[in-house]
Amino acid sequence: MDIRQGYAALAYAAGRQHAAPSRNAEAQPGEALGKLARDFAETLQRGEETARAAMTGGADPQALVEALAQTELAVETAVTVRDKVVEAYQEILRMPV
Repeated sequence: MDIRQGYAALAYAAGRQHAAPSRNAEAQPGEALGKLARDFAETLQRGEETARAAMTGGADPQALVEALAQTELAVETAVTVRDKVVEAYQEILRMPV
C-alpha cells in the first residue's frame, strides 16, 4: 500500500466524524463554522509544533510525516470549501433581479 494512501485513509476516517450531520438541531450554523475554524487552527498548530520538535530532535520522522499529512489535508479541505463558497457567491451575483 502506498504510504500517502494509508495516511489519506486514516485522515478520512478521523475527519469523517466532523463531516457527519449534527444531531443537535438547535445548533447555530455560526457555531459549527467556528468549531471548524478552531479545529483547522489546532491542526495547523499541532503540525508546526511537531515540525519544531522534529528539527530539534524531539520527535521522530514518522510523527512529522503524520502531522504534515494531516496539515496538508486540512489546508486542501479549507481551499476546497473556500472555492465552493466563492463559486456560490458568483452564482448568486449572476442571478437576474
